[in-house]
Amino acid sequence: MQAEPDAENAAGGGAARANGTPVAPAGPATPVVPGGQAGPAEAAAATEPAARSRRFPSITRDTARPEGSGRAVPGAVSTPARQWPMLSVLTATAVGLLATAFGHPRVGCLAIGVALIAASVMRRVLPSVGMLAVRSRFTDMITYGLLGVAITLLVLVMAAPKPWLVIPFMENAVRFTVR
Repeated sequence: MQAEPDAENAAGGGAARANGTPVAPAGPATPVVPGGQAGPAEAAAATEPAARSRRFPSITRDTARPEGSGRAVPGAVSTPARQWPMLSVLTATAVGLLATAFGHPRVGCLAIGVALIAASVMRRVLPSVGMLAVRSRFTDMITYGLLGVAITLLVLVMAAPKPWLVIPFMENAVRFTVR
């Protein structure tokens, strides 16, 4: 038997909509549960949202994907074409290693350094770089950029017999750190 809306309001059950369905009260009163009576524990659970813990879980269930780690090209294209940023960096690095193996170490190491700098630029500019995304965008940019600049500067300054770039204090700094 359904109670009249006026009788429900008088009994503290809450307000009723125009069609006669009860509306839960905003206060600490027990909400109306269709088909049964609500106890105090059910009332507390229904009125208060579950508190979320700010602590990290003790067991990690999954790892977060890095930013920009999606496909660089839509799925209808073949797999190598979808990973073109990573393949371009690997190709430039392979060219550098081949140049080094064939007796041109300065050119080869310079190609590897430039490939890493290009990886840093692609990680910054492109929204999705496929497998080139390993960590967060910022960490990838810093890592690729610093390694690329370090390799490039070392090739330009330290390659024997005649370096392409002369920095006056570099020879003394190397002598001091090596000897």
